[in-house]
Amino acid sequence: MSHNTITINQQQQPLDHLESVWLFGYGSLIYKADFPYLQRKPARIHGWQRRFWQGSHDHRGTPEAPGRVATLVEAPQHSCDGMAYEVTPDVFAHLDHREKNGYLRIFTRFDWLDGSGQVEGLVYIAGPDNEAYLGEASPQQIARHIARSKGPSGPNSEYLLKLADALRELGEQDEHVFAIESELKKLLA
Repeated sequence: MSHNTITINQQQQPLDHLESVWLFGYGSLIYKADFPYLQRKPARIHGWQRRFWQGSHDHRGTPEAPGRVATLVEAPQHSCDGMAYEVTPDVFAHLDHREKNGYLRIFTRFDWLDGSGQVEGLVYIAGPDNEAYLGEASPQQIARHIARSKGPSGPNSEYLLKLADALRELGEQDEHVFAIESELKKLLA
């Protein structure tokens, strides 16, 4: 599958019949909400883990030297904390462009971290069948990759460090992200 997923997302899931949609963010969407939203709440998605296995050709890298960014991988016994946003369907024109590098929208259920219930919403996931998928690597390998990557949105290291800080603010203990952060800080020192 091509890593440009704008058309696929718009054809597979038209949203204009809805008044609003909840969106779950687990990467830069936690700390960079560059879109209007109606409300924002910390949430948890079950059966998934955050992993730095997706290439970024358009934001934190280039087509010649992609960076590494977060995606979700299936993990039945695990969960992933993030931030959910209630948005109007017109916001997805921007979001589909922002997340175009291999990410497909899927509907799923997530829980509010405050225990007030669940909601059905969307999440963008870049699976192993897209051309930008880089796959598994050790924290050291991922940190080295991130340390040398830069794209139109800035250094790849900035993405990782901001995400790690945002996860701490949420109270999320993400061993994968924090292990990469630890290795990256050694390289940047």
